[in-house]
Amino acid sequence: MAGDNFTEVTLFSLSGFANHPELQACLFLVFLFIYLFTVLGNMGLILLIKTDSRLHTPMYFFLRNLAFIDIFYSSTVTPKALVSLQSKQKYISFVGCFVQMYFFVGLACSECFLLGSMGYDRFVAICNPLLYNAVMSQRVCNWLGAMPYAIGFTNSLVSVCVISSLSFCNSTINHFFCDTTALLALSCTDVFNTELVIFVLAGFTILSSLLIVTATYIAILLAILRIQSAEGRQKVFSTCASHLMGVTVFYGCLIFTYLQPDNTSSLTQAQVASVFYTIVVPMLNPLIYSLRNKDVKDALLRTRHRKWFL
Repeated sequence: MAGDNFTEVTLFSLSGFANHPELQACLFLVFLFIYLFTVLGNMGLILLIKTDSRLHTPMYFFLRNLAFIDIFYSSTVTPKALVSLQSKQKYISFVGCFVQMYFFVGLACSECFLLGSMGYDRFVAICNPLLYNAVMSQRVCNWLGAMPYAIGFTNSLVSVCVISSLSFCNSTINHFFCDTTALLALSCTDVFNTELVIFVLAGFTILSSLLIVTATYIAILLAILRIQSAEGRQKVFSTCASHLMGVTVFYGCLIFTYLQPDNTSSLTQAQVASVFYTIVVPMLNPLIYSLRNKDVKDALLRTRHRKWFL
């Protein structure tokens, strides 16, 4: 049997950028800048929300969690990509590969459901403003904040278990990190059942969380249309415009990458999309949620004034 020729893989080679050596120095500088901006921007947002008492509301509780996820989400992939761009030895151990995949998938899934929690928060704030404080109690916020992590890392554990049990006859990953689709392409065994499990998990995560967001925004849109004044509609819509923009960018990249009919035949396109949702999107979130958010801008001004008068 062909299975008798399998050799145990202990190291994987990451060849995501190997086909374009002339771009590696430029990509290193770009990725380094984006990563530093991502960490500093999200960390600054967390500190601002923590120190400004006016931002101690459910909306900013979820935003602080999103910033926390983005820091570690980007840190799971980008540092290793930077090392690979600067080193001729573009290797990652078998264990290291699946640890990276575990945290990457877990944090990505957690972000999907956290965006759903944020959508529900906006729905309650706009559609039931008088009951907002009662509905979005601290207990409910804690539950809506913890649930995404529980579902995300359970999903990730299943993915890691089914993929790590495969036999690999090739150790060269055609990607810049240990992604599920790239690892499935290396297996010598029949991966139909594994692909089915991954597709179901990805489909459940993306579609169920997206359904929550879509349902809440349909209800929000109907509530906005019932507002008589154009100024009132604009004011209400501005409170959820940032979240809607972040959702569109994040889900667009995920759907393009993971819910295509044949992922293995389009790994090059998947790599391009992966750069956006693993490296670029975590950098954009602090900009989206701060530059388009009056409360955050006011908090920044208050912080600057406090420092000025100290």
